[in-house]
This record gives sequence, structure tokens and C-alpha cells, in this order.
Amino acid sequence: MINTSTLDRKSVENLVRQVLRDRLQGASPVYHRPASSNAGPNPLVVNVSARHVHVTQQDLENLFGPGSQLTKLKDLYQQGEFASEQLVNIIGPRNRMIPGVRILGPTRHYTQVELSYTDGIFLGIKLPLRISGNHDKTPGCVLVGPHGAVTLNKGVIRAERHVHMHPDDLAHFRVKDGDYMKLRIDGPCGLTFDRVKVREHPKVKLEIHIDTDEGNACDLASATHMELTQ
Repeated sequence: MINTSTLDRKSVENLVRQVLRDRLQGASPVYHRPASSNAGPNPLVVNVSARHVHVTQQDLENLFGPGSQLTKLKDLYQQGEFASEQLVNIIGPRNRMIPGVRILGPTRHYTQVELSYTDGIFLGIKLPLRISGNHDKTPGCVLVGPHGAVTLNKGVIRAERHVHMHPDDLAHFRVKDGDYMKLRIDGPCGLTFDRVKVREHPKVKLEIHIDTDEGNACDLASATHMELTQ
């Protein structure tokens, strides 16, 4: 047992960081596979996508120092994507801060911040609903890392809910890239989400992304059955 009366502030902070690090390293990705679904050749997986950041290599170096590289904490569901060990603080126009927001890798050709509606209210940012990469007339924020800060003039969004589909999944559901579908979730807090955008790629696995607010609203972990319909 640790005698906390002998610990100084720095020691306590180090202990907290180590506990959080151990839990994150041992944790499984936050995915839900319902007991039943109308999926075809591939299992239907729903991912609650918590707040996160994508960065360019240049912005990564501005935040963490010259030559910095993202270091993998754990793999995500889609092959080649991962949660990194790097965390940044997000500062909004009200000078309110959300600390410790994780960067997802690999680096991209744009820097983007994905937040929930609730995050936007807290920071004082009116979040536009966008598909990843669409930054036209979007707000910005300030990212702060251990080496420096990056001021974004755009790129802060609330991600539009969407489903990643392989061509085999497109054929099964009889949809095409860019179509909208409905996601029905059965369970104690069951509901139906409209306008789930189809995003096709030949190398992806079938996966639906909703944000934290949406996942909480349907109590995703208690879902018993899910259906994707047009």
C-alpha cells in the first residue's frame, strides 16, 4: 500500500499518468457488435468515435518538436489506423480548454479536430456537421502541445455519422458511395438514426461511426439488434 503522506505533487502526478497509461494500453477499442444485425458478408460494427485530432506532419512537429513521429498506442478497427500516444490540449474562443485529446494516426495532409456537440458548447464553438476533410467555412481553435502551439483557422467539425463499406457490403445493402441510410438500434434506449452517410473504399471493413453524444443517447452497449436500411 502506498503511503500518500510521503508523496509530493510531482510524484502523485506521475502515478496518475502511469495508471491512465496502463489502462489505455490494456483497453480494447470501443466497438460494439450487436447480438444480431442485418449485415451480409461482414460483421456489423459500431464505433463510438470520441473527440480526437488528425494532424499534418508539419503541425505534429510544431506541437511536439522537429522530427517528431506519432507513436502507436493501439490499433484501431480499420487496418493501418491507430490511436497514438501523443495528446494535445484544445483551446476555444472562450479560452476554455479540453485537455489530453488524442491524435489519431497516421498523419494526414490536413489537420482536423473532431468534437461532439457537447464539446462545442463547452468550448464556445458552433460546430458544423461535416464529413471528414470538408473544411469549407469551418471554425478554428488553438492546439497546444509540449513543444509549441498551432492556431487553426479552420478544420474543427462535428463528424457526420457515416458507415464505411467494402464493395461487397455495397452489393449486400444495394447502395452506392454517398447514399444515406438509416441505422435502427434496438434495446432499452433504442432509437433510429437518419442520414448515415455511405463511404465506400475497397480496403475498409464494415464499420459505423457515431459520436459520443449519439452513443450515449442510444446507450450503445445495451443494444440487442441493429439494422441498416435505406
